Amino acid sequence: MAARSVCRAGSAAGRALLWGPRPSAALLTLTRNRGAATYAQTLQNIPETQVTTLENGLRVASEESNHPTCTVGVWIEAGSRYEDSKTNGAAFFVEHMALKGTKKRPGSAFEKEVESLGAHLNGYTSREQTAFYIKALSKDMPKAVELLSDLVQNCALEDSQIEKERVVILQELKEMDSNLADVTFDYLHATAYQGTSLAHTVEGTTDNIKRMTRGDLASYVDTHFKAPRMVLAAAGGISHKELVDAAKQHFTGVPFKSKGDSVPALKRCRFTGNDGLPLAHIALAVEGPGWADPDNVVLNVANAIIGRYDRTFGGGKNQSSKVATLAVEHNLCHSFEPFNTCYSDTGLFGFHFVSDPLSVDDMMFCAQGEWMRLCTSTTESEVTRAKNYLRNAMVAQLDGTTRVCENIGSHLLHYGRRIPLEEWDARISAVDAKMVRDVCSKYIYDKCPAIAAVGPIEQLLDYNRLRSAMYWVRL
Repeated sequence: MAARSVCRAGSAAGRALLWGPRPSAALLTLTRNRGAATYAQTLQNIPETQVTTLENGLRVASEESNHPTCTVGVWIEAGSRYEDSKTNGAAFFVEHMALKGTKKRPGSAFEKEVESLGAHLNGYTSREQTAFYIKALSKDMPKAVELLSDLVQNCALEDSQIEKERVVILQELKEMDSNLADVTFDYLHATAYQGTSLAHTVEGTTDNIKRMTRGDLASYVDTHFKAPRMVLAAAGGISHKELVDAAKQHFTGVPFKSKGDSVPALKRCRFTGNDGLPLAHIALAVEGPGWADPDNVVLNVANAIIGRYDRTFGGGKNQSSKVATLAVEHNLCHSFEPFNTCYSDTGLFGFHFVSDPLSVDDMMFCAQGEWMRLCTSTTESEVTRAKNYLRNAMVAQLDGTTRVCENIGSHLLHYGRRIPLEEWDARISAVDAKMVRDVCSKYIYDKCPAIAAVGPIEQLLDYNRLRSAMYWVRL
């Protein structure tokens, strides 16, 4: 249930589009068998997202379909970015507590009521978002709205439950420390955004969790769980009018709005060496654009050109990704993946890889070389391939009501509206090789990167050498 660093940051508005898309096998078969017209028809036949803003500022958004089930959720502009060093971890703690009963439904009564519907309840926290959602039969949508409203407005925060969850969270923190990829991304944020709230981990520190009080949690909820900061989203076999009526009946709130601090990425490095570990985790990033910047589409095309690789993948040397081909030929790494992590006013555009200790320098050289190639010599053929990859991933977002609901809620928080897939397709279609070269040069070429590394990293060159590889000397 817990969100973790880059993988959950910003959540799913365009998770498939922006963070490592994974095309649906069924979709690929469909487009191959029925031709391009089916893809175009799919985009045109997507139901319209209806949005209503209540008097208290709550936005209610839905997409109606013929599904027998629905997903209803509340997306809140709240997360670790809105904490300070003393309260870091409050949002994560509140997420745990919200599922442990309300004033109206104490203890396990809340969970039992959800189970009586045969429904599924879940939630997550990221740096800028907190979300709770229920997947249920379409006929139970009004009840799901009532349960969600009770959850976000009347969380019990009982002292006995707080102590139980404190133990659970502390154990989770210990387990998370063993996930070196997550640790690396936490270090990357702490490095790139040091001195700002974006440097905080989502889960908070062990010391903070140990001393967090009921008053701290209640203060966080009272400050941030307000109607203008919320989106009630739904997708499936539901009526927008009924959703709005249920929201008017159950949701109240006081207008309140605050933004996180605007922060530029700082350009430094953080290395944590440990020769006892078998593999090195390296993350390299430059400052990227915020959610609403149109450059994101071009950067996602660039990442699709880079591709991703894991030793478990098939294909060997016969992969379209030049970096993957080199990784296989020269045994450079166990895995790599580019990323584009966005926030409201900034982002991290980067590259993460896992390698053996003696391959760190060679893999870093390969990664930075590919960045320079994107800036100087991207071709139209690889852009065309990357655009098709993004299109498949984009339409795969239509699979299931939960993904659609999450897309709606996050879009309204990020962009202020739900961006239709037809518009995304038009933006992708407009990208050409020159745009990729120009936008990559804008964000990558001769820029100071932030670097985080964990594990046996003695072969990683010093920062000045890595910085010098961010441009090519051209005669």
